[in-house]
Amino acid sequence: MHVYKLNKEQIHKELQFKAIRSSGAGGQHVNKVSSKVELTFSLQSSLGLSPSEKERLLLKLGKRLTKDEVLILQCDQARSQHKNKQLVIKRFFELVKKALEIPKKRKTTKPSKSSIEKRLKSKKKDAYKKASRKKPDWD
Repeated sequence: MHVYKLNKEQIHKELQFKAIRSSGAGGQHVNKVSSKVELTFSLQSSLGLSPSEKERLLLKLGKRLTKDEVLILQCDQARSQHKNKQLVIKRFFELVKKALEIPKKRKTTKPSKSSIEKRLKSKKKDAYKKASRKKPDWD
């Protein structure tokens, strides 16, 4: 499996954050704080990614990108804005890492003779088991 080496420091500098009021049940404190964090990352203007990496991300994350090729992630799991920021950064890097992974090509193989024999034997056994459930034919 081929994995690209990310320039995390450069990419981290290019991330933009915005704090938003979180939705859902609240209380007295809910209308005063903006704990939800929105991360935006522009794919085309990134200096931390090579052209081949950008192409691969565009291919893999195409549905998640805006028309301007910007990736937007939001996090409101925690009550703390700082915790949400950490979580969304972690999720962003996991998403990018997974998208950049190139899976190993599968080699086609034949089943072994013993496995074919074993499969056929179990099929015969099951067929016999089901046939023995029938009512006997007295004719």
